[in-house]
Amino acid sequence: MIRIGYDLGSKVYQYTTKYKVQHTKYLRMATANKVRLEELPDLLTVKEVAELLRVSPLTIKRWGKRGKLPAIRINSRGDRRYKKEAVLWLLGMQVKE
Repeated sequence: MIRIGYDLGSKVYQYTTKYKVQHTKYLRMATANKVRLEELPDLLTVKEVAELLRVSPLTIKRWGKRGKLPAIRINSRGDRRYKKEAVLWLLGMQVKE
């Protein structure tokens, strides 16, 4: 359910989709970490992405299954790697070249 700002009295209530609320939360967390984006590798492990976004590694895998954060399988074991650009897109950022 999406409800957009109402009751513009003393408080402004703004409801938005769950994704946008999470998106803003992750952006704040990543900035609080003071991560140097230039130093991130092009392919990130599940653990690295989870630490960057401050979520569980299981959450990262679920997002991959749902298509929110597509994974690249790199070997016969099926280890997952995530493109830096995809993680930054999820945070609402872009890579500077």
